[in-house]
Amino acid sequence: MTEARVTLVLGGARSGKSRHAQALAEATGGALVFVATAQALDEEMRARVAQHRADRDPRWRTVEAPLSLAETIVAEGRPGSVLLVDCLTLWASNLLLGEEDAAMALEALDATLRETAARVVLVANEVGLGIVPDNALARRFRDLAGTINQRVAARADRVVFVAAGLPLVLK
Repeated sequence: MTEARVTLVLGGARSGKSRHAQALAEATGGALVFVATAQALDEEMRARVAQHRADRDPRWRTVEAPLSLAETIVAEGRPGSVLLVDCLTLWASNLLLGEEDAAMALEALDATLRETAARVVLVANEVGLGIVPDNALARRFRDLAGTINQRVAARADRVVFVAAGLPLVLK
């Protein structure tokens, strides 16, 4: 398989998608940049972020981008670098709760992925496999996450779905 410039790794919660994405990024041999979209707003999330950092070796440089994802990819996307964006689902939540223009942010991300010189591996939860949420905010979130996933999958050279730690190449 030819080396993908843009890869989307999808999966459910605790499916192994982040671990798989990290292994893909590390296998490229480029300068490694972890683009974190999480916001550690409570103790549980701070512990998750700390564990993710501990799981990465010192070759990784971390850049936080809870909202400005396209701008961060432009700033960090040099030839020979590999950006691991973890994750698009948290980015969607940040956009929605921050009352940002999600359509405009997604347009900017799509254009950036088309133009960047870096390799980019993006992680996202597949949230559309469960029941229909019972409230409007949760349905808006599910719809936004699904729209982002479809748009990035269309742009990506490779799409991988991970279930129970096992990768299935979709594209």
